[in-house]
Amino acid sequence: MSRASRPHLPMRPLWRCRACGAEWPCQPARLALLVEYREDRTALLIYLSTLMAEAGAQLSQLNGHAVPENLTERFLTWARAR
Repeated sequence: MSRASRPHLPMRPLWRCRACGAEWPCQPARLALLVEYREDRTALLIYLSTLMAEAGAQLSQLNGHAVPENLTERFLTWARAR
């Protein structure tokens, strides 16, 4: 009998994955999001943009008000239509 896997969701305010500990969105979360939004890439990008803004605000508070430089790559670049 296999154990149900935990969903790859963000742990706020650290923005690490609750399941694997990687920076969120981790690879499994990205795949799940691409599947969930497969019919509406624009909605996915809007959703990720909203989360990126939230993550930027929270991470900057943790990092002495410095916004991490890789947020666009981390949240948006991978999700653009190819």
